[in-house]
Amino acid sequence: MTKDMPLVFETFLERLSESVDETDFRDALASAASRFDLLTFAYLSLPSQPSGEPKLISNYPRPWTAHYLRNQYQRVDPVIMRARLAERPFQWECDLRGVETSKVQQRLFAEAAEFGICSGLTIPIVDRRGRVAVMTFAAREPSALLRVAERYEQALQLMAMCFHIHIRRKLSVNRTVDGILLTPREYDCLRWAARGTSALDTACILGITARTVAFHLDNARNKLGVRTKNQAVALLASSRSSIL
Repeated sequence: MTKDMPLVFETFLERLSESVDETDFRDALASAASRFDLLTFAYLSLPSQPSGEPKLISNYPRPWTAHYLRNQYQRVDPVIMRARLAERPFQWECDLRGVETSKVQQRLFAEAAEFGICSGLTIPIVDRRGRVAVMTFAAREPSALLRVAERYEQALQLMAMCFHIHIRRKLSVNRTVDGILLTPREYDCLRWAARGTSALDTACILGITARTVAFHLDNARNKLGVRTKNQAVALLASSRSSIL
């Protein structure tokens, strides 16, 4: 278990900053969580509208996550239901002693147990815009989770919130400009250029070099079929007039 918390957290933030897709984010969290001896996790971002789709980033077995989403278990999962109301992290076990559960909920936990998901430490996340997400670190035995929770609860809360913020910023944005899908980095660089931010300042904001900013702006310009950065910005403005 980790003894060098500042270094673990600094490395985690660096990897989040460099992440551009779900695989990057999953690997960043897996690496950091392993330093706490937490080997399985699931981040579930809940939609703001009932008809919306949840976003799940996890290293649970894929057959289980596919089955979970296909059956829309997030709508009946007692852990998710409790997380919507809770303000602090909490632990749970599959038997949920003292909690009355439906047959569907009992089946959910029985099926999860088949994949070794028998207990968990769940961290509710509510950002300043009221958007809700849930981070769960799971294990077959609750004793390991108890030891981690007692010592590192606040650190794990902070990690969960940072993960959520980066996910929302990078993966929840519509990156289509004039019908062309840009990468997260291309979109970020173009968005800052649209605000009049220099390449050097953009590099500082995004934690990359000015040369890398220029590289992504050139890629965006080529994808959009224009000759200059200003023309690319104009296309972005016509698609996202609210950002200027």
